[in-house]
Amino acid sequence: MNSFELIIRDASQSQRFTDVSSFVGEDSSGSFGILAGHSRMMTTLVFGLARFRIGEGAWQYLALPGAVLYFVNNELSISTRRYIIDQDYVRISGALQQQLLKEEQSLHRMKTSLHQMLDELLKRMWEIGRRGAGR
Repeated sequence: MNSFELIIRDASQSQRFTDVSSFVGEDSSGSFGILAGHSRMMTTLVFGLARFRIGEGAWQYLALPGAVLYFVNNELSISTRRYIIDQDYVRISGALQQQLLKEEQSLHRMKTSLHQMLDELLKRMWEIGRRGAGR
């Protein structure tokens, strides 16, 4: 059976898998698959689940918040901020949903903080302008 190597890296860890028989991911154009001998390619994966299979084994699910994928010479490299690998689709889907919710809450807090800072900045500029006009 033809196979390739998969290397997954994030900010704190790296994992290498040999004898990978197939990979399925999704980029902005939709889902795609990679088998051994695939031509060189590079793309960005969207937030979500990808999957890969070692030999004829069970699918391994890969949850990630987006990534850069590069395939060349039967080596697939995936670089991301963080990732989770699990064979249980239900469990990893739940983890992905929790992560998405956490990121949405963090984004909301950041936007709220930026709006407050902008309001304060505009208020101070208005006060400075008002003091300057009164001279």
